[in-house]
Amino acid sequence: MAYAVVRVRGRIKVRGDIEDTLKMLRLHKTNHCVVIPETDTYKGMLEKVKDYITWGEIDKETLKKLILKRGRLKGDKRVDEEKIKELTGMELDELVEKIIKGEIKLKETPLKPVFRLHPPRKGWERKGIKKHFNIGGALGYRGEKINELLEKMM
Repeated sequence: MAYAVVRVRGRIKVRGDIEDTLKMLRLHKTNHCVVIPETDTYKGMLEKVKDYITWGEIDKETLKKLILKRGRLKGDKRVDEEKIKELTGMELDELVEKIIKGEIKLKETPLKPVFRLHPPRKGWERKGIKKHFNIGGALGYRGEKINELLEKMM
């Protein structure tokens, strides 16, 4: 299983240890997204920065759309299925399957490990970005609903 992690809040008044953890996750700016495997180390990092990010389990269709729409190569070049097959030697579906299962990390592919997204269409949830998801806000763990958010942000 893999998590999609999106940075929701900005850089102002962030404690140093939290900023360091966000840098380790490669979440330097708001609306940046990374796909990480589900391990204890990453879970601890997510819990530490839960007041600045939202995350959940990404499904295969959403990851495939994310790679095709927002994925980039070095030099900010767009990707398509032919380029992925040429560079990795495997089909896009096979690559997505291996990333979801945790056999390959996104940083081990020629793709950039960070996806730059738009703010969500029709805005964040009703209570804003400073509240947690379970009380109607945008922060914290959201499970399968991360896929709906990523659709709104692509």
